[in-house]
Amino acid sequence: MSKKRFSVHAGIFHGRTAPEQGVIVGYAAIIDTLGLEIPMPSILSLICTTRKQYSTGEWSVFSSRAAFDDTLYRHLVFALKYEGLNLLFFKKLFAKLSTKEILGVLEEEPTGQYSRKIWFLYEWQMNKELPIDDLAIKNYVPLVDDSLQFALYTGSKSPRHRIINNLPGTRDFCPLIRKTAKLDNYIKENISGHNSDYLKKIHKDILQRTSAFLLLKDSKASFSIEGESPKSSRAARWGRIIGQAGNNELTKEELIRLQQAVIENARFVKLGFRKQGGFVGEHDRVSGEPVPDHISAKWQDVEQLIDGLIASNDLLLKNEMDAVLTAAVIAFGFVFIHPFVDGNGRIHRYLIHHVLMKKQFSAQGLVFPVSASILNHIDDYRKALESYSLPLLDFIEWKETSDHNVEVLNDTIDYYRYFDATKLAEFLYDCVNDTIQNIIPAELKYIQQYDEFKRYIENRFEMPDKLIATLVRFLEQNKGKLSQRARKKEFEALTATEIREIEKSFDDIFGL
Repeated sequence: MSKKRFSVHAGIFHGRTAPEQGVIVGYAAIIDTLGLEIPMPSILSLICTTRKQYSTGEWSVFSSRAAFDDTLYRHLVFALKYEGLNLLFFKKLFAKLSTKEILGVLEEEPTGQYSRKIWFLYEWQMNKELPIDDLAIKNYVPLVDDSLQFALYTGSKSPRHRIINNLPGTRDFCPLIRKTAKLDNYIKENISGHNSDYLKKIHKDILQRTSAFLLLKDSKASFSIEGESPKSSRAARWGRIIGQAGNNELTKEELIRLQQAVIENARFVKLGFRKQGGFVGEHDRVSGEPVPDHISAKWQDVEQLIDGLIASNDLLLKNEMDAVLTAAVIAFGFVFIHPFVDGNGRIHRYLIHHVLMKKQFSAQGLVFPVSASILNHIDDYRKALESYSLPLLDFIEWKETSDHNVEVLNDTIDYYRYFDATKLAEFLYDCVNDTIQNIIPAELKYIQQYDEFKRYIENRFEMPDKLIATLVRFLEQNKGKLSQRARKKEFEALTATEIREIEKSFDDIFGL
């Protein structure tokens, strides 16, 4: 291993064209050289032949001055220093190397911060100690470099390694999020605080009515994302459940309760955690063979993964981790595990509400209709999900079962424990921002306009509330004009002059 070369000359590398001449280094070089069965990082590192440094969407290009000795240890140091922590990579690396080879890597700089990080990770992930004495040095170093990735503000100290474990998760579930300009800007903008200040100016009665509309809007949107058009009563019932988000602690029993609430008719669905394989996708029309877009966690791993997700949720709620980032990790982690036969998508979006409410993201307690924004950006939603799911398909071995399901044949649990949630967090923050900037203000504005129009109709025509609601619905459906059918039936008591007056007032108030 010590004589193996790891740097890879740039060119076309795993389907990506390098921006210029140089060598590929860090995680990508090691994955390629050792044949580790994991997806390539979303951003690859390249040391070029000149003294320039820049970034593109898929590449980080470093100056020739960053060149280093072509050894495993030096590539690991580079990766930890510039690319951040990749837990899936380290778990696969440790499984690939012998104890002797691991010790050989650590011996290069026994008390150096990067050796200590690798040492800690080995014992933390593999759950066994290496034959190395506890360190006696004084200084501690954080495991996660918070200039590169989001981490806990306070972590637990490991005296043995002199490491502060500031990982935002547990051994059984710990996705990581890179610090990007987009996420940094959203957090600095404090959109939750600005939203709260804005809502304080709105009358409480209007807020309460808006909240009721938003709950129903979110519920209907969540069903629509799944390709369903539920009856109004079913959508309203799920909306009431969304309104209770954050009231209960997240437990396995709570997740099962939510599934029971989602699935009204359980005659054809086996409730509870899966005892069979699972996938998202289609079936071949002729053969019935599965055509997966996403393969769920092995059913044998589901409860362990959910235990890890719940423990990490508890950890993140107790720490000052950003609310939207926490929601992204927990909600998307859940949907990737896909623990149930059905109902996963709606519970996944419920968990976004759960975390935002637990983190008091909305000081006014107004539920965010984030599903409505997701529905408005459904293509981006699919791309965010596929950024995780599609690269993973190459590393999951499966066979078709007799009932045209999938049976996973290899060990896949780590793919669902450790993943890069950066694109998912960016997508969710975009949706939350869209909800605050557009959806909530539009709903508030509509209710205020409706009230103004209603007062006008009441004062001018003394029309009952139910008929006013019908009038507004008809005018909305016909672009501000009352149809001939409505004039002859529900509103035959109105004269032609009165109808023109009503249409003009509707146009003035609603701004058609």
